[in-house]
Amino acid sequence: MNRREFLKTAIITGAATIISPGLTNLAAAQYPDIAVVTGPDPQKITLAAVNALGGMKRFISRGDIVVVKPNIGWNRAPEFAANTNPFVVGAVVKMCFDAGAVRVKVFDNPCDNAKSCYAASGIAFEAKRCGAEVIYMEDRKYIEVDIRGNTLKNWPIYKDALEADKIINVPVAKDHGISKLTLSMKNMMGVMGGRRGKLHRKLGENLVDMARFMRPALTILDAVRILTANGPTGGNLKDVRRLDTVIAGTDMVAIDSYGATLFGMKGADLDYVKIADAARIGRMDIENLKIRKIKV
Repeated sequence: MNRREFLKTAIITGAATIISPGLTNLAAAQYPDIAVVTGPDPQKITLAAVNALGGMKRFISRGDIVVVKPNIGWNRAPEFAANTNPFVVGAVVKMCFDAGAVRVKVFDNPCDNAKSCYAASGIAFEAKRCGAEVIYMEDRKYIEVDIRGNTLKNWPIYKDALEADKIINVPVAKDHGISKLTLSMKNMMGVMGGRRGKLHRKLGENLVDMARFMRPALTILDAVRILTANGPTGGNLKDVRRLDTVIAGTDMVAIDSYGATLFGMKGADLDYVKIADAARIGRMDIENLKIRKIKV
């Protein structure tokens, strides 16, 4: 049963967990848990991070339909670090096609006007240039799904995300007034519809339920520029710090735990990371993980 056939069953029966196919534990053991790459070129460091994990062919199979999910939430230029760096997104799109993907879709459910966000962020232009389909999400294409989480029960999820063979999560690392930081787990809220403001009442628990339900094949955290204050919208260049870094891995909990260190925090400082670690969705003890650091 392929992923799309499984998802049809999940929507009908309420099956709770969607797991992206990957390598066996034995095969995966030869690769680092997290790759951290620094350098002045966003495209090159993104490519190097994925290559350190075994290359995009480890995650994408020939014939796959892939969703690349960046943060395109705000009507801000790339310099303000409110959205994912467009060159990181473009590099991911290109790697997917090189690995054999037949279609790559890029979309997000933004807070500001979608066309303004897509244009100002530079993501629409760069993703299209690299061959992706840039999609403006439509209300009619959300499907009510039985999440069966501890807190999150039913929620509308975008059809294209449900039907994709693989999802690659490409968030930006930034400050957030409610969750402290928004990193990879929170970025997956962008495939959700409905009144998302309600999710903030028990945000940590809801993020963990969503992470349990829909797990990307790969997460690539953009820290080319990070927004250190007044997130998630930003708007003041004084709040932006340039790190020229990309962090990649398959475990969103570990990625978010490492991402917290960029802001002088630990994973345990983020409630959703602690809850996810306790639920064994991933690991926040990055000191015990294999981390490969590369400069290019």
